[in-house]
Amino acid sequence: MYIRTDQRKPDELRPISITRNWQTAGESSVLVSFGQTKVLCTGTFEKDVPVWMKGSGKGWVTAEYEMLPRATSDRNKRESRKGNISGRTHEISRLIARSLRAAVDLEKLGERQIIVDCDVLQADGGTRCAAITGGWLALKDCLQWAADNNFLSSVNDVLINQVAAVSVGILHNTPILDLPYEEDSKAETDMNIVMTAKSEFVEIQGTAEGVTFNRAELDELLRLGETGCQELFSIQNSS
Repeated sequence: MYIRTDQRKPDELRPISITRNWQTAGESSVLVSFGQTKVLCTGTFEKDVPVWMKGSGKGWVTAEYEMLPRATSDRNKRESRKGNISGRTHEISRLIARSLRAAVDLEKLGERQIIVDCDVLQADGGTRCAAITGGWLALKDCLQWAADNNFLSSVNDVLINQVAAVSVGILHNTPILDLPYEEDSKAETDMNIVMTAKSEFVEIQGTAEGVTFNRAELDELLRLGETGCQELFSIQNSS
């Protein structure tokens, strides 16, 4: 069996920490850490919706994801300076937004918008999963801000699901949970799992890298993902 470099068990999460109200600006802010991966999630409440939604009676939840230049060992140029946003950044932003919309009744939100910004301060694998997990708390706190300021009658009417995400993979024929970069970059199978606290899947992103995986391995990865998400729900609730 593969022995992980940090001595974790195959089904063990990295140390997880969540700090709410990390910054004073904004309606909400959450700093989430999955091991050495650190993501700042901030929520913004807007009393309007995008033009294409006006008159629909529904609200909108969206997200923007970005990695700071020195979130990694080598400096990456700011995408704003390069003049275009990469396909990876767009894809992750859309994933986070879809995941957070699964938590909200858009009709009960009304014609209002919540934007969750997810900025990666330090990257060591699983940044999108950390962003979704912290982003859900930023969304919840932003809704609470809206209720406290009389824009909503109740958070519980709007927030209908609890959402978290975790990575799983297969490395040296061993299914493992919550991969740091060292494992993620070598994994034969890499997967991100987004779930609700009702044990329902929001999204599954999985791919084989050179070595295919079978149905039994897929089932084990899904089991690991559900186990990890249930732990993350408990951490969210206790933060």
